[in-house]
Amino acid sequence: MSSPMKLGAVIITMGNRPEELRALLDSVAKQDGDRIEVVVVGNGAPVPDVPPGVRTVELPENLGIPGGRNVGIEAFGPSGADVDVLLFLDDDGYLPNTDTAELCRRAFDADPELGIITFRIADPDTGVTQRRHVPRLRASDPMRSSRVTTFLGGANAVRSQVIAEAGALPGEFFYAHEETDLAWRALDAGWMIDYRADMVLNHPTTAPSRHAVYHRMVARNRVWLARRNLPAPLVPLYVGVWLLLTLIRRPSLPALKAWFGGFREGWSKPCGPRRPMRWRTVWRLTRLGRPPVI
Repeated sequence: MSSPMKLGAVIITMGNRPEELRALLDSVAKQDGDRIEVVVVGNGAPVPDVPPGVRTVELPENLGIPGGRNVGIEAFGPSGADVDVLLFLDDDGYLPNTDTAELCRRAFDADPELGIITFRIADPDTGVTQRRHVPRLRASDPMRSSRVTTFLGGANAVRSQVIAEAGALPGEFFYAHEETDLAWRALDAGWMIDYRADMVLNHPTTAPSRHAVYHRMVARNRVWLARRNLPAPLVPLYVGVWLLLTLIRRPSLPALKAWFGGFREGWSKPCGPRRPMRWRTVWRLTRLGRPPVI
């Protein structure tokens, strides 16, 4: 009988939510099955008090979400090789059920092609899952599990083998779309991604636009995502579709100015290495319901 998959959790914090962080750590410790190793990364901030056995890394500067998570990955060895699966969890969420880790182990064990699982995010008070937290175009039923083409950054599980083969999160992005960048590279390497409604992270309902840099980085990273990953003919099509969608949504004038500033930045600044996906990956994305033009 093979030994159970070893899980490691990566949590980044700005040090400003100590009570929420402790609740999350407690929920990880209560998971059924073998103990989950945990690394908390202070992203340019001291790490609040944590329980014994939880490892901490304090960075002198804020490396952004992907940069901080990459540091956490390497705390488990090169590309996270000391564990089989890496959990990435937001520090203001918590796991309400004790069987989530075991469900992850069973899912990965049952499907050798499964590389990433994205959890359902639910408001702890209402139980509602926001539409934007269902990573597919047909998002009306958050209780339906399915194959998907991207995942939620603060509520997921990734095989360390995916990181070894597809590479880490794009640190250049700092915030926004880093998950889709990794998802596309993982799909191009032959892995699959599942959205699982029965694996839940409770997280208070928030708007992503609460971040001051939201509109600029969303636009910049959308361009970078295309420049890094898409075959050349699809780059202008993908970016053009998102430009049109942004205008249709009629953001405020300050938001639109920030968005266009990021859009220009996306074309003018380096975005990291370009590794366009194969056309068969484009077809795979299309068959999964999300062709890489939207």
